[in-house]
Amino acid sequence: MARLDILIARNLGWSRAAAREAIADGVVLIEGAPATDARLDIDTARLPLEAIVDGERIELFDVARVLLNKPIGCVTALRDPRHPTAYALLADAPLHDELRPVGRLDIDTSGLLLWTTDGAEIQRLTHPKRAVPRTYQAVLARDPQPLPAELVLDDGHRPRIGELTPLARADAHPSLDVPSDAPVLASITITGGAYHEVRRIFAALGSHVLALCRVRFGELELPRDLPLGGFRVLG
Repeated sequence: MARLDILIARNLGWSRAAAREAIADGVVLIEGAPATDARLDIDTARLPLEAIVDGERIELFDVARVLLNKPIGCVTALRDPRHPTAYALLADAPLHDELRPVGRLDIDTSGLLLWTTDGAEIQRLTHPKRAVPRTYQAVLARDPQPLPAELVLDDGHRPRIGELTPLARADAHPSLDVPSDAPVLASITITGGAYHEVRRIFAALGSHVLALCRVRFGELELPRDLPLGGFRVLG
């Protein structure tokens, strides 16, 4: 259960006092009827629930999950003094103040970036022991060498690579920046999230990443019709 005044405050970024005042003024409607009790318990199983607050139609969420198609040029951060942030692209997302990223994508990587208000979900999806697979599509400067039995990067890290295959141009995600003269395309799935891991893997295989886009994270797949910079609220 969740209290109405708390839900209003969280979803609109208000103080609880402001939410209680709006309810007392009769400008909060739940299912078309004025809500008069700030302490009204809402069954979270009913959420998201449509409400009208001072004439504005909103949805009330208790937990929010948002899939962002992060463009190149912005960083995975809540704030940054030098670069645009992925967080700023979510200004209209539910529970914006509480959203946090599940892992990171670097400034030069586009694609699937999950945001959630559920701290347990962040821990579950990012803990190394969970080995959640991530799939990336890459434009490469040249064909990579065959994978050895065990690949060791220059810092001693041993990446866990589930699959590395050529990628047909027709199968490239629209969010992958593929030049007309792109030499090589590849798809790679890893079960880790070390710093610049995919780029370092291809470097160790004698190639170089020209463009990189994450297209899958765990069971989530980046929709082909979701534009760069766009987001989708997940149920």
